[in-house]
Amino acid sequence: MSDHRFVVVGIGADGTAGLTDAVRAELASATTIYGSARQLSGLTGTDADLVAWRSPMSEHLRRLLADPPVGRTHVLASGDPMFHGVGARIAAAAGPENVTVIPHVSSVSLAAARLGVDLSSARVVSLVTGPAEALAGVCSDGVELLILARDGDSAGDVAQTLTALGFGWSPMRVLSDLGADDEQLTDAILARDWGVATTPALSVISVSCVGPARSTAPGRDDDEYVNDGQLTKKPIRALTVSMLRPAPRQLLWDVGGGSGSIAIEWLQLAPGGRAIVFESDPNRRDVIAGNARRHGVGSRLTVAATAPEALETAPDPDTVFIGGGLSDAGVVAACWAALLPGGICVANAVTVESESVLVDWQHRVGGSLLRLETSELAPLGAMRGWRPNRPIVQWVATKPGEPA
Repeated sequence: MSDHRFVVVGIGADGTAGLTDAVRAELASATTIYGSARQLSGLTGTDADLVAWRSPMSEHLRRLLADPPVGRTHVLASGDPMFHGVGARIAAAAGPENVTVIPHVSSVSLAAARLGVDLSSARVVSLVTGPAEALAGVCSDGVELLILARDGDSAGDVAQTLTALGFGWSPMRVLSDLGADDEQLTDAILARDWGVATTPALSVISVSCVGPARSTAPGRDDDEYVNDGQLTKKPIRALTVSMLRPAPRQLLWDVGGGSGSIAIEWLQLAPGGRAIVFESDPNRRDVIAGNARRHGVGSRLTVAATAPEALETAPDPDTVFIGGGLSDAGVVAACWAALLPGGICVANAVTVESESVLVDWQHRVGGSLLRLETSELAPLGAMRGWRPNRPIVQWVATKPGEPA
């Protein structure tokens, strides 16, 4: 069927029996087949060398891709290899021209069919590639979740996470070994009442979210972030994130992260995006990492020190936010030099000295300057009045050139 270096074959819980004659013939021609021990144990009709993935599988796969054997290598993948599967990683590393992918029905499609769920509107989350904390970024009242389990403990982790997020009243079901003769579908149990010790590893967890309606718009309440006072307040944060124009698969630098709120809300609006938060204070670095985990973006946010070496060795960003460090004359220069052509730089200043830095950079490279003044209603003796916050000067500039 193929002379490509890698042949990735999707296979279901029913093993060889669920494959077409053409796919069986492809596997019969193989000399080496990689797969999980479960997948390989159900394989028939081949004399190939069977190689079970070692743990961790990601490292074993990395070594295989770094030094592939001569000739064709066959790899088994659960369901559709290109849907939260190993096929995408192999194609990215080896090049799509060197990979043939033979898809099977994904377990998510089978789960949607069993439950009568509209797959186009459901949110799919993989615990194979991310932690249960990532649910914080997708849970909202009325949302249907289909979650790919990592192992037999995944359902318990999901139930615990949902309850902690305020979604304990959400019904959960576990669908296991879909497509096999012994597939299972549990009765619905509320997340807060989940008491099942373990479930089969090859499972999809269905959740019908019942809880608060959570907006994805920037400007979450200030009390949602642990902080020591170094926090961009809600109104300014909402404007700042919008000025940063979150976009899919972009890289953000957040220099002087404070509590990490800007990077966190940017990531929630940038599917597949990544952020590096530079913060000199080690205690704040821990706070930023914790806030990111609680908001479901911990796996996409890296925390680093603000030393010049950290900026010099980090990958070049598509977008930069500077919320601290403006008193260091080299910070803006380093960020602007690293920013990719077509990228956006946003900087907020509170002090007069920092304002002068932004005025100078606006004069040198252009962009816009905006002075923001807000006030909050507060007691004033027996009555009420407006208490002004510190004014913010914001510089927004786009680096000349076409994006790569």
